[in-house]
Amino acid sequence: MTAQPIHQHEPERVPRNANGIAAALDGPARAQFYAELLAAAPEEAESVLRRWWCEASLDADPSGDRLTAAALDGTLSTTSVEDLLARRRDAGLPVE
Repeated sequence: MTAQPIHQHEPERVPRNANGIAAALDGPARAQFYAELLAAAPEEAESVLRRWWCEASLDADPSGDRLTAAALDGTLSTTSVEDLLARRRDAGLPVE
Protein backbone atom coordinates (compact mmCIF):
# COMPACT_ATOMS: atom_id res chain seq x y z
CA MET A 1 0.00 0.00 0.00
CA THR A 2 1.24 3.50 -0.75
CA ALA A 3 0.20 6.74 0.89
CA GLN A 4 -1.47 9.27 -1.36
CA PRO A 5 -1.34 13.03 -0.75
CA ILE A 6 -4.49 14.65 0.60
CA HIS A 7 -4.25 17.54 -1.86
CA GLN A 8 -2.65 16.54 -5.14
CA HIS A 9 -1.05 19.23 -7.25
CA GLU A 10 -1.39 19.09 -11.02
CA PRO A 11 1.23 19.27 -12.29
CA GLU A 12 3.38 18.22 -9.36
CA ARG A 13 5.40 21.07 -7.86
CA VAL A 14 8.58 19.05 -8.26
CA PRO A 15 8.97 16.69 -11.20
CA ARG A 16 10.01 13.19 -10.11
CA ASN A 17 13.38 13.21 -11.86
CA ALA A 18 16.91 14.39 -11.09
CA ASN A 19 16.55 17.67 -13.01
CA GLY A 20 13.26 18.54 -11.31
CA ILE A 21 14.61 17.73 -7.87
CA ALA A 22 17.81 19.71 -8.43
CA ALA A 23 15.88 22.73 -9.70
CA ALA A 24 13.77 22.82 -6.53
CA LEU A 25 16.73 22.67 -4.13
CA ASP A 26 18.93 25.56 -3.03
CA GLY A 27 22.66 25.59 -3.78
CA PRO A 28 24.09 23.60 -0.84
CA ALA A 29 21.25 21.08 -0.87
CA ARG A 30 21.54 20.72 -4.65
CA ALA A 31 25.24 19.98 -4.35
CA GLN A 32 24.59 17.39 -1.65
CA PHE A 33 21.83 15.79 -3.76
CA TYR A 34 24.10 15.47 -6.79
CA ALA A 35 26.95 14.11 -4.65
CA GLU A 36 24.70 11.41 -3.16
CA LEU A 37 23.16 10.54 -6.52
CA LEU A 38 26.53 10.26 -8.26
CA ALA A 39 27.95 8.13 -5.43
CA ALA A 40 24.95 5.78 -5.35
CA ALA A 41 25.13 2.31 -6.81
CA PRO A 42 22.47 1.71 -9.47
CA GLU A 43 20.27 -0.20 -7.02
CA GLU A 44 20.51 2.70 -4.52
CA ALA A 45 19.75 5.53 -6.98
CA GLU A 46 15.97 5.18 -6.70
CA SER A 47 16.14 5.58 -2.92
CA VAL A 48 18.31 8.68 -3.26
CA LEU A 49 15.87 10.19 -5.78
CA ARG A 50 12.86 9.37 -3.62
CA ARG A 51 14.38 10.85 -0.45
CA TRP A 52 15.50 14.03 -2.17
CA TRP A 53 12.19 14.38 -4.03
CA CYS A 54 10.50 14.50 -0.60
CA GLU A 55 12.99 17.16 0.55
CA ALA A 56 12.50 19.21 -2.60
CA SER A 57 8.71 18.90 -2.44
CA LEU A 58 8.67 20.13 1.13
CA ASP A 59 10.99 23.01 0.20
CA ALA A 60 8.71 23.95 -2.72
CA ASP A 61 5.55 23.80 -0.59
CA PRO A 62 4.46 27.28 0.56
CA SER A 63 3.44 25.78 3.92
CA GLY A 64 6.61 23.68 4.19
CA ASP A 65 8.19 25.78 6.94
CA ARG A 66 5.01 25.55 9.01
CA LEU A 67 4.83 21.78 8.53
CA THR A 68 8.49 21.32 9.43
CA ALA A 69 8.10 23.43 12.58
CA ALA A 70 4.97 21.52 13.60
CA ALA A 71 6.73 18.17 13.06
CA LEU A 72 9.74 19.26 15.10
CA ASP A 73 7.70 20.61 18.01
CA GLY A 74 5.31 17.65 18.04
CA THR A 75 2.15 19.52 17.04
CA LEU A 76 1.77 18.14 13.52
CA SER A 77 -1.63 16.50 13.20
CA THR A 78 -1.50 12.77 12.66
CA THR A 79 -3.92 9.95 12.01
CA SER A 80 -3.90 6.33 13.08
CA VAL A 81 -3.35 3.50 10.64
CA GLU A 82 -6.79 2.18 11.55
CA ASP A 83 -8.43 5.48 10.60
CA LEU A 84 -6.46 5.63 7.37
CA LEU A 85 -7.48 2.09 6.44
CA ALA A 86 -11.12 2.84 7.24
CA ARG A 87 -11.06 5.95 5.02
CA ARG A 88 -9.51 3.96 2.18
CA ARG A 89 -12.10 1.20 2.52
CA ASP A 90 -14.92 3.78 2.59
CA ALA A 91 -13.51 5.34 -0.58
CA GLY A 92 -13.28 1.93 -2.28
CA LEU A 93 -9.47 2.06 -2.40
CA PRO A 94 -7.20 -0.95 -1.85
CA VAL A 95 -5.83 -1.49 1.65
CA GLU A 96 -3.46 -4.40 1.04
